[in-house]
Amino acid sequence: MRVLVAEDERMLADSVTEGLRHLGMAVDVCYDGDAALERVAVHRYDVVLLDRDLPRVHGDEICRRIAGDGGETRVLMLTAAAGIRDRVEGLGLGADDYLTKPFAFAELVARVHALARRARPSLPPVLHGAGVELDPAKRFASRDGRPLSLSPKEFAVLEVLLRAEERVVSPEELLEKAWDEHADPFTNTVRMTVMTLRKKLGPPPIVHTVPGAGYRLAT
Repeated sequence: MRVLVAEDERMLADSVTEGLRHLGMAVDVCYDGDAALERVAVHRYDVVLLDRDLPRVHGDEICRRIAGDGGETRVLMLTAAAGIRDRVEGLGLGADDYLTKPFAFAELVARVHALARRARPSLPPVLHGAGVELDPAKRFASRDGRPLSLSPKEFAVLEVLLRAEERVVSPEELLEKAWDEHADPFTNTVRMTVMTLRKKLGPPPIVHTVPGAGYRLAT
């Protein structure tokens, strides 16, 4: 899952970012509206956590632009304004959900997962394929009933491959969906993560390399 945290309270933004990364999400962070617009123009996010009162470009304008693009990105608007009128206005701008500060991190995570499912309505909340079962919300994965102890990145790569079904996933797509914007595309990070994932999945191998193209999960 690719998430953008756009929040001008740096301590809050960094705390949320690290918490989501610990759960295996690919998370970018910015602290003003200009930077938020730059990132949504470059990356395809599943969910944007958007502070309504961002400096430089107001969160309302960013929300309008995301909604106007007609893409699959979902917006969770964050604000200290808890009144009914404020919530109605926020949803009217095109936000998909609304969360007032202060909030519990567990609730934030639950809402992010719910919005991500809405961005991909044809997919079930629990993924299955090649004897693998993966529950993104519970952070649980197993193969043939055997629990898998996966790192956050291994979990994220397996989720991308399961969502792709039989389609070949390129290293670039894995970087886009499982890592954040600071990942170096010229390193072996994807290859090494796939290698350790294969070891943990065990035999027979189900993650196949397609030379010159990427990786595919066996059916």
